Amino acid sequence: MLKSTSSNVNLNENNQMTNWKKTLFVIFDKGSTTIGLALLFIIMSIVTTDFLTVDNLINVMRQSAVLCIMAVAMTFIIITGGIDLSAGSQLAVSGVVVSGLIVAGVPIPLAILITVMVGAMIGLFMGTVISTQNIPPFIVTLAMTTILSGIAFVYTAGTPIVITDAAFRQIGRGYIGPIPTAIVIMVLVAIIGYVLLSHTRFGRYVYTIGDNEEAARLCGINVKRVKTGVYAFGGAIMAIAGIVLASRLSSGSPNAGTGSELDAIAAVVLGGTNLFGGEGKISGTLMGVAIISILNNGLNLLDVSSYNQLMIKGVVILLAVWLNSMKARRKA
Repeated sequence: MLKSTSSNVNLNENNQMTNWKKTLFVIFDKGSTTIGLALLFIIMSIVTTDFLTVDNLINVMRQSAVLCIMAVAMTFIIITGGIDLSAGSQLAVSGVVVSGLIVAGVPIPLAILITVMVGAMIGLFMGTVISTQNIPPFIVTLAMTTILSGIAFVYTAGTPIVITDAAFRQIGRGYIGPIPTAIVIMVLVAIIGYVLLSHTRFGRYVYTIGDNEEAARLCGINVKRVKTGVYAFGGAIMAIAGIVLASRLSSGSPNAGTGSELDAIAAVVLGGTNLFGGEGKISGTLMGVAIISILNNGLNLLDVSSYNQLMIKGVVILLAVWLNSMKARRKA
């Protein structure tokens, strides 16, 4: 009788320990990004008095606009199990194209439309090669990085194209009422991304392909068409990011966007998107963008050198990938 009672007590204790482990995992899995963002916000508010001001917070949001737009596109690509290392070069190409068109006298709306179409065509080309030739996205987009960078330098002869049109500069520097125009564009792109990913058949196909491409094919999903569409959509969104960046800089530079693809990937992964595909949300990506942007702003306010900032961001990216891998193994 005593043995039975002792066994029941041990069983209850084991169940309680198991429940605690499950609870901790749920918190780690679902709330790690939110907790990390909150801690970073609190730390930056304590270590620098300039961080928690209205002007600085608006500045953080304005500076995060380009990264956020890129990260929305990258979310779709990574959920399919792909990657886009050419995002920074796409920004450069888009910036020099829209700048060249405006300097040549093309009306701003038409110049923007042509640039977005060029971005979509770049994405369409990459998506077609990846989906029809079965070449890993890493290889295709890495090659496109060099190609697009070369195109940008040839187009500009290595010299930035300066934009003097005040109307165009309002895109990156102006306001709509009290809100910076760049933030309005960022929010609109995020809403479009959220609706497409969470409330359309296309979005469901994106998740299904990322989770199990072969199963998606057996279910009748045109995998090649969807993956090509994802990269075309991503190219168009990257072009919008390049336009906003060119407007903010008042020039189209072949060096613009260098290394920004790493920040975009880090933001997406920090937001909980699985690097191996099949899982991710736009809302999580927005929090990942907030983490990267607050980190960049805080390090600048603390006068941390650019070289040290690179190392710190590299550690953050490595940590994000490690946490992502731990989650995937734990779920498996």
